[in-house]
Amino acid sequence: MRVKSGRARRGSGPRGDSDRTSNELPRAEAVVDGRWLVAGKDGRLTAYARTEGGLLRWTETRPGGPDWAGPDFIAAPGMTDISVAQGVDGYVHFVARRTRGGRGDAAAVDIAHAIQYQTGRPVTEWRSVGNPGRTPERARLVGAPTAAVSRSGRVHVFVRNAGGGVCMRREATDGRWEPWRDLRGGGVRRGMAATATGSGRIELFVPGDGVAMRWAQPEADGETERCPNLSVSVSEDSAAVLETAPERVTLYWTDSATGGIVAHRPGSWMIPLGGALAAGRIAVLRAPLDGYDCTVIAHRALDGQVMLAACGTENEGAGLWWSPTGERCAEGPALARDANGRVVLAFLDDRGGLCVARQSTEAGLVMESSMRI
Repeated sequence: MRVKSGRARRGSGPRGDSDRTSNELPRAEAVVDGRWLVAGKDGRLTAYARTEGGLLRWTETRPGGPDWAGPDFIAAPGMTDISVAQGVDGYVHFVARRTRGGRGDAAAVDIAHAIQYQTGRPVTEWRSVGNPGRTPERARLVGAPTAAVSRSGRVHVFVRNAGGGVCMRREATDGRWEPWRDLRGGGVRRGMAATATGSGRIELFVPGDGVAMRWAQPEADGETERCPNLSVSVSEDSAAVLETAPERVTLYWTDSATGGIVAHRPGSWMIPLGGALAAGRIAVLRAPLDGYDCTVIAHRALDGQVMLAACGTENEGAGLWWSPTGERCAEGPALARDANGRVVLAFLDDRGGLCVARQSTEAGLVMESSMRI
């Protein structure tokens, strides 16, 4: 299996409409958390990034590309730490920490939620999910939200609470929000990662002080239960969770002591993955390569280089072949499969532009030159 990538091709994709009155859209300032490159029900890919006052959105003009429209501007005033999650129905959910009413002690903080129902279509208004902090002082101490969507379409929102533990709020079967639930834990650090398995069970992976914490549902839409801690040191904003076999997940993170990426399936050994030292969120994706079920991994190296590797799914122990792509990114990259089943790699460059590279028709994992949209 070959893993390599071409250097950037500085192209220009089509530009979509914006609801801003200015002719110039703001540059992308940061990636959003979660899976910020997603495929809609119609097969078109969409990428999201943070910008001043809201989100930027780029959308494929037809399934499989290569052309894109955008960026479109989505207003999100006062929002910070926006995260993206997608359900099996294709709906894209945004959750964000929102500050309103001033600065410092005058600020009111809540968690807000919005939905994009169809590819390229408008996003709903932002609605408050509330805050687990019962006083304004404690509410201001909540952390960045993370979300996952069960197979039934119920959104689960997780945040670090004022005491350093984890709180969850989820939608009920009638669409209303259940009360906040304290999941306990302590010493929570930035960078929770959550996913829904094929059956709809939610699994949550949380970096802590000197440990990593886990919660999992025994069944879809069941109670979220605490799992034993892992005695590992996880770098903030690096963790990723991927279902690698029916109802079994693999956890990925950057070890804060060594800077190397580690893979782990609960109940088994930790597996160092080698390669360049990593910075930022790790991107993981299952994709067939040459007829084999494989896992593709991408990350940002300390020097900004985009690194790419692949291995047989759940066979990381056989070794990975990391390839420097010749590209540099400002933050962690994203991975998805397009309507033709090809692997797509997306990242923001140091000028705030979206760059996209697509798997070529050659054998193995060979990426075409990237295009700056």
